[in-house]
Amino acid sequence: MDQAHIYTKLTSVFRDVFDEDDLALTAATTADDVDGWDSLSHIRLVLAVSKSFGVKFSASEIGGLKNVGEFVELIQKKA
Repeated sequence: MDQAHIYTKLTSVFRDVFDEDDLALTAATTADDVDGWDSLSHIRLVLAVSKSFGVKFSASEIGGLKNVGEFVELIQKKA
């Protein structure tokens, strides 16, 4: 799965989780850039991404992510 496809699908998941239709993701996007991205919504996001992409993540994988770009690389590696 290429990164462009992952970003398209991931953007849709982010928009659903954060209920923000005009949310745009870049590789540098972090939790500080998205209104409402707190610890609870982070869990909801990870679960939604897992379901959408059919992959599972360990707590250490998720805890080590610094931005959306690293999340995309992790999804690409697991998909």
